[in-house]
Amino acid sequence: MTTPLSAVKAAVLLFFVCITSACNSGQDKTEVQTEAQPTPDEQLQATTSDNVVEVLTAYGKENPDTLALISTRHGDIKVRLYKDTPLHRANFVRLVKLGFYDQGEFYRVLEGFAIQGGDSDNRTMKQGVYKIPQEFNPAYYHKRGALAMARYGDERNPEKESSSHNFYIVQGKPKAKHELQAFEQQKSIAYTPEQTGKYLTEGGAPSLDQEFTVFGEVIEGFDVIDKIAAEPVNSQKWPKAVVPHTIKILN
Repeated sequence: MTTPLSAVKAAVLLFFVCITSACNSGQDKTEVQTEAQPTPDEQLQATTSDNVVEVLTAYGKENPDTLALISTRHGDIKVRLYKDTPLHRANFVRLVKLGFYDQGEFYRVLEGFAIQGGDSDNRTMKQGVYKIPQEFNPAYYHKRGALAMARYGDERNPEKESSSHNFYIVQGKPKAKHELQAFEQQKSIAYTPEQTGKYLTEGGAPSLDQEFTVFGEVIEGFDVIDKIAAEPVNSQKWPKAVVPHTIKILN
C-alpha cells in the first residue's frame, strides 16, 4: 500500500519537531541569554577624558602584566613596564591586548635621539579621545632604552598629560658632564651617581626629563633600536620604508 505524499510530509514534520524540541514530554527548557561582549573598537571608543582614570585603574588591577615584546622587520625589542606608573602601564597593556598597536609603526625617527611609534596612517581601529595624567617619577629618566609616552606641547597641554597611544624609545648619545649639570640647574634635578654614570657612558635624552612620563625600559633589543634609528628618512623624519610593529604581552 502506497503512503500518500501528505502523510510522508506530516511524518517528516513530526520527526523534525520532535528533534528540535527534544521531545521532552512537556518539560520546558529555559533559553540561556548571553550578552554580547563589546568589540575592541567599542571598548576603545568608550574610553574618554571623563572616564579614563577609572577605566585604566580597573584594568590595571585585573591585568598586572609588566613584560611586552615589540616585533619589527629589524627584530624584537623586549620592554619592562613599571608598576608605579600604573595608568601608563595599564594603558599600554590594554592597547596591546585589544590589538590596537598591531596596526602601528615607527613613524618618526631621530637618529641619536629617539624612535617614535604607536600610530599609522593605515590604521582602521578607532579609539576615544583622551589623555593620560602625567606620572613623573625622578627614579625614571630618559636613559638609553627608556620607554615613554609622547604628548602635546605645554602651550596646548600645560599639565603635561600624555598621548593616549603615541610612545617613543630613547636611543640617545653619551652626554658631557657640563651638559648634565646644565640640565640639573635648568630643571632643578639632582641626578643620582647611577643616573649620571648612565648618561655619561651609555647616553640618553636628559632634555626630556620631567617633561614626558617614562613608564618602562628596554631590557633586550638595543641593536634593533639602532637599526630603526638608522633608517633613511624624509624631510619630516618619517622613514622612507615603513617600519610596522606588532606588540604582544609576555606576562
